[in-house]
Amino acid sequence: MYQETRLDNGLLIVSEVMPAVETASVGVYVRTGARAEDARNNGVSHFLEHMAFKGTHRRDALAIAAEIEDVGGHMNAATGREMTTYYIKVLKDDLPLAVDMLGDILLNSTFPEEEITRERDVILQEIGEMKDTPDDVVFEHLQEVCYPSQAIGRSILGTVDTVKALRKSDLQTYMGTHYSASNMIVSAAGNVDHVKLVEMVARHFGKLPKGEVTRMAPARYAGGVHTEHRPLEQVHVALAYEGVSYLDPDYYAAHVWTMLMGGGMASPLFQEVREKRGLAYSVFSYLSNSYDTGLFGVYAGTAPERLSEMLPVLRETLLTGTKDLTDESVARARAQLKSSLMMSMESTDSRMGRIARDQMLYGRHVPVTEVLKKLDSLSKADLLRAAGRMLGGTPSLSVVGPADEKTVRDFAA
Repeated sequence: MYQETRLDNGLLIVSEVMPAVETASVGVYVRTGARAEDARNNGVSHFLEHMAFKGTHRRDALAIAAEIEDVGGHMNAATGREMTTYYIKVLKDDLPLAVDMLGDILLNSTFPEEEITRERDVILQEIGEMKDTPDDVVFEHLQEVCYPSQAIGRSILGTVDTVKALRKSDLQTYMGTHYSASNMIVSAAGNVDHVKLVEMVARHFGKLPKGEVTRMAPARYAGGVHTEHRPLEQVHVALAYEGVSYLDPDYYAAHVWTMLMGGGMASPLFQEVREKRGLAYSVFSYLSNSYDTGLFGVYAGTAPERLSEMLPVLRETLLTGTKDLTDESVARARAQLKSSLMMSMESTDSRMGRIARDQMLYGRHVPVTEVLKKLDSLSKADLLRAAGRMLGGTPSLSVVGPADEKTVRDFAA
């Protein structure tokens, strides 16, 4: 059962009870991320997420970790381009501790200077690790090519220079601006009592200032090509087109078509690129969505000497797959999405995240039955319309590895 309550300061509390489980997941979802940054403070959202666990007026960094682990719980956080999340999973009787911990780290963090220095080094190591992973780098470049000179196109981690430049005052200013009651949602799922949850949250978050909802600059998709030459065994390729936003009428149709094209071993991309031609070990399609934009993309890695063969195959497979759409393939993709959704409903973490994101995106709870109904109502014509919109736009291409520049240039021409 889903329930929601809004405190006097504007903080929304949502929960979904799962009486058959013995655990509870609770999280705080903040409507801010890399898209709320500028070129100077790029990476501050992620830096702040790290620093939330590094000490409060009541607990040092060790106590924050130990108190949750002492009861067998798990605590984590994640920074995205439009949302930052802090969440804890515990046994149901330890939910008061989890709510107390979230309130403490988000309202009482002290940002000790020695921890800032130490965590800055950790993040610089994280950036270095990402740069050493070509199948991560190829997507970093792709995002920048799709959205040049915009916050949505910048790295969530920030750059070495911006991370080195961030100071305690930057973290405090950013938190004071974006971490407000109107900009946050507390979500819980599992064996929870909503009335008691509201009491706990009010106790720890009730004095949080109302504040303002974060506004992000509109995204402007551009498209283009980026090649980074590296002495690798493979060439990593990410091809993308402008997709659809969360709010687009073709949102569900685009997801079914994406799953159909490259979401499984029976998909056209997998069959054509890997099974029939042996051009890649890994090949898949994906759809990423934002408030006002999105990307449909394909990733594949191939040997340098096969790049000139693989690039046209990727594009032709997308076009052919659209022309050869069948009722059987549509039904398979729909079943995969429905199965994934229903399996996720067995997880307290997934339910917690789902009901929070629904509120962030749509301002309401979206029942699973509504989603299933929308998926079932889709026709081949709906999928073709969504596919045509995306493939009809300007492509973007990101390549990392020992790529032949003429091959890339000819494909992008």
